[in-house]
Amino acid sequence: MKKPAILTALLVGFGVLSTGVMWPGSISAQTPPRDLKLVGDHWTAWDPPATVQEGAQVYIIERGDTLWDLAQRFLGNSYLWPQIWEQNQYILDSHWIYPGDPLVMGFEVEPAEALESTPDDRRAATDTGVGGEAAAPPPDTDFFGRGRIVQLGTPDDIYCSGFIGELTEDFGYHVVGSEYEVLGQTIQAIRRRGDVDSNYGGTTVDAVKVGLTTGDIIYVDGGRAAGLSPGDLFTSVQPAEVIRHPLTDEPVGRFYQYLGQVRILSTQEETAIAEITQSCHPLGVGASLKPYELEPIPSERRTPLRPVNEPTTAEALEEAPLILHSKDGILSIGEDHVVFVDLGSDDGVVAGDIYTIYRRPIRNNPPVVIGEVAILSVHPLSSVAKVIQSRYPVYVGDALEAK
Repeated sequence: MKKPAILTALLVGFGVLSTGVMWPGSISAQTPPRDLKLVGDHWTAWDPPATVQEGAQVYIIERGDTLWDLAQRFLGNSYLWPQIWEQNQYILDSHWIYPGDPLVMGFEVEPAEALESTPDDRRAATDTGVGGEAAAPPPDTDFFGRGRIVQLGTPDDIYCSGFIGELTEDFGYHVVGSEYEVLGQTIQAIRRRGDVDSNYGGTTVDAVKVGLTTGDIIYVDGGRAAGLSPGDLFTSVQPAEVIRHPLTDEPVGRFYQYLGQVRILSTQEETAIAEITQSCHPLGVGASLKPYELEPIPSERRTPLRPVNEPTTAEALEEAPLILHSKDGILSIGEDHVVFVDLGSDDGVVAGDIYTIYRRPIRNNPPVVIGEVAILSVHPLSSVAKVIQSRYPVYVGDALEAK
């Protein structure tokens, strides 16, 4: 049955077609696409492919489906929803999927071992010999013994980290005040000839709250004249220390720390009123604002660490990229810690890439395998990465080699 555009729009508006996957502060789920079109027998905002690659497992979206629920159903983990989104790039906003659109959920691949054996051989291979029950796969592998697909990070790792950029960067907009400045004004009542006059004092110094967090109302130095509109979402950024190369001590760039997310509530001609919708660190007057970008959390099939007895050569690490900085300035870095590496978009690195961490050798000894990092977010000069394995403490200056 064909749905009229207005009915589909109502379903979207009530969240029936929303994926329900929304990083705190995102407004996408509240602003559905407006231009729906009839594709086959259903209405959609996207351009679904007419055909899919041979061997693909295709699921047709039904009313009430979300990427979050489908990831749980097909991948066994709701947090792996970006894997489905990445395989269906015709969906331009992951918050909105439409009944009738196809989703590629994966590909049917027969393992090589299975192709060389009979069904009886495969049955015997999984027989425990006790009651005829199949042995469960190891906890870190799937049914075929391959590493499981896992999410390499969390939203906090990306949206509460930052990046290493140029020494000076202008993001266009800034926080110029908050409601708390008005609340902190002092009134000095002076009786003159029976009347009471008021003398309003300073603002910033007398603000009742300086470190602003989620829910606080702030003012932005841009309005309608600058192109701002209600609903615009920004990441608040605070310039921090200059980052120097661990080996040469030459300046590499400046670290820009993410403080949280800000949503424009209303605009005037030259200013705007906004709300802090998500807070990583206290935000102060003067913080910069850059347009918010939705970044799917990469997922990969985990494989074993590089064998410690087969390290790369010392020569291969002479010009190798390295760890430049760690989140919160941690000195002894371990698993699950976020770091920043001198690999950027110009180097061809993409989110999901895995690198082996090496400690450079002393004398004529070989390099030592320390662990692994996974790239989470890519910027022009650097990338945000996460230590996913470590045999020993990781330090700023350790070398990296693509796995």
